[in-house]
Amino acid sequence: MSGMVGGGAGAGRGGARRTSIADVARLAGVSQGTVSNVLNHPDRVTAATRERVEDAIARLEFVPHGPARSLAAGAMRALGLILSDLTNSLFVDVSRGVERVAAEHGAFVLIANSDTDLARERQYLANFEATQALATLVTINDASHYRTLVAQHRTARPLVFLNYHGVSDAHCTVDMGNREGGRLAARHLIGLGRRRLLVVGGPLELQPVADRVAGFTEEARAAGLDVMYDHVDELHRAQGWALGRRIAPRVLAGEVDGVFAVADLVAAGIAQALSATPGLTIPRDVGIVGYDDNRAAWDSPTPLTTIRQPGEELGATGARIAFEEITDPTHVHRSITLDPALVVRGSTVEAAGAGPV
Repeated sequence: MSGMVGGGAGAGRGGARRTSIADVARLAGVSQGTVSNVLNHPDRVTAATRERVEDAIARLEFVPHGPARSLAAGAMRALGLILSDLTNSLFVDVSRGVERVAAEHGAFVLIANSDTDLARERQYLANFEATQALATLVTINDASHYRTLVAQHRTARPLVFLNYHGVSDAHCTVDMGNREGGRLAARHLIGLGRRRLLVVGGPLELQPVADRVAGFTEEARAAGLDVMYDHVDELHRAQGWALGRRIAPRVLAGEVDGVFAVADLVAAGIAQALSATPGLTIPRDVGIVGYDDNRAAWDSPTPLTTIRQPGEELGATGARIAFEEITDPTHVHRSITLDPALVVRGSTVEAAGAGPV
């Protein structure tokens, strides 16, 4: 179910006056038309104005008419789910987990895609809280986003963060053991006899990226190995390809024999570039490990060894603790970490019967 429209003044249950769009406009210092645009056409409003209106919506707990009013009246139970990137199969898995648990509780899920944009995350959080969704679950990876959303949240309804481990004792968080995932990747490569290791990171302000790099580096150093480091600006296949072309001479020279990339898309690009290099063979000359076990790992010309994240269980766990917070007055906020798993494929180990690398 989707769609949120502006509403006017009215009476709530018991005759109490319901907050109106005029109240929101007055508090935000804008016209009612601007409030309606924020709710229905946010692209037509400047970021500063949108922020003022969202703040007023949250403070007044404004509930628009239409489907949202049905939710507020208790006719429909819903969880709000804000996902970072619906083109990434990981977040599709997360949504499945949330939907499964919501269905067990007779609830629906309202899904929004933020593309990791903070303004959109704030917009959707304000809208879900205005519709009086039972709880909001949001996937994030940036500490500044976490602080902003925590500060914005002013209702008693649960706000649960997924794919992130936070420090606030006012909210539950569920993450997927990214530091341990980095350690698993290092153990695998080292166990195969790889000693000249390169870790390919991305924007280190992203918590999962920083944790994966840290875990890999810690495990390698514990084995007495130094780690080379390179990075990409964005976690895309094209950037992996460019980096693969750049490091190919080092692989041919024997300077690099193991690569860990913090995302499968990057690892797939690296593998494609190295595979196209004359005289270089994967995994004979270099082993490559990615992270996520998404479609890039399955469909890569060289199937990628990767670290699998329990996306569906992440969503299900987040939904369970949201319902626990809704129904259990003794609920205590906590951080939960799920275990990743190593999936071995042809980018590090030759096909069965081909013999050891």
